[in-house]
Amino acid sequence: MRDRANALGLSGSIEWPTFGLIIATYGVWAWSTTALAALSFPLALIALTLALVLHASLTHEVIHGHPTPWAGLNAAMMRPALGLVVPYGRFRDQHLAHHYDENLTDPYDDPETNFMDPSVWARLPAPVRMVLRTNNTLLGRLLLGPLLSSILFVAEDAKAIARGEKAVRNSWLAHGVALVPVGIWLGMVASMPLWGYVVACYAAMSILRLRTFLEHRAHASARARTVVIEDRGIFAFLFLNNNFHVVHHMHPLVAWYKLPAQYVANRAHYLRRNDGYRYASYWHVIGAYLLRPKDPVPHPLWTQTRPSTLSQTPLQPVDAILSPLPIAPQPLVKPED
Repeated sequence: MRDRANALGLSGSIEWPTFGLIIATYGVWAWSTTALAALSFPLALIALTLALVLHASLTHEVIHGHPTPWAGLNAAMMRPALGLVVPYGRFRDQHLAHHYDENLTDPYDDPETNFMDPSVWARLPAPVRMVLRTNNTLLGRLLLGPLLSSILFVAEDAKAIARGEKAVRNSWLAHGVALVPVGIWLGMVASMPLWGYVVACYAAMSILRLRTFLEHRAHASARARTVVIEDRGIFAFLFLNNNFHVVHHMHPLVAWYKLPAQYVANRAHYLRRNDGYRYASYWHVIGAYLLRPKDPVPHPLWTQTRPSTLSQTPLQPVDAILSPLPIAPQPLVKPED
């Protein structure tokens, strides 16, 4: 067991800051849907939204092997489907595939990219292109992003299940089970109306879109595609310091509460690695891109013939480009010093 823990970077111990935050998050979730909802619906909606954001961020931590040496226990702690839409197994598989850094921003092989193959973009109807351009502004991503991504994600997974992909089917079956305790709580215990809970889920997904808005850019060098946002405020806490994103990608097993110190101790190194892809805070990001896009929708460096990781042979391009194909998890990139 000690060898297993060391392999996860946990040294055989429980990471109490993460474990405690998981307990606190469930506590705020329960309180906001019951006593606080009966006392003040607006305050309950805010508290619930923040709890749902933290639940998603903590799920990301669990996927990377925290907070205990026991993967089954870690997953069990975050299995309840508080956010309603995304199955734990699908989040896990797609996110680990995303950590294959050589494919970052690849329209086909990076499941979390928003870039599209230019040839597919050119064939889209004008109204669809207008919606996607709007979605590439920060305001559009906050307002439309949760709806667009949810529809396309569910539709693509439905097609994957129809093609006989058992892993996708099993993740959705497990998701149905994970929704049961949430449904029982909302139907029999909570004071929060269902419509209010759905609003909070949408608001939480919207806040999470701020984190992902510019995490990765198109760049010829894979190591220069990942951002650093030197934020230490409320957003950094809600995102569990994933704003130090280049540090996370280089050291994916490092716990969230260690990322800021890791960055500060080696700041020049990380900024050299990512070719200076940096913002001072999320407020700077909001000010710069609220009403204008940072990137084009079609990938600006994409060519299907050049010899790089961005020239993978496309599979089912029209479907894949709107919602990346479910693919098997790739190995995590080894931590670099």
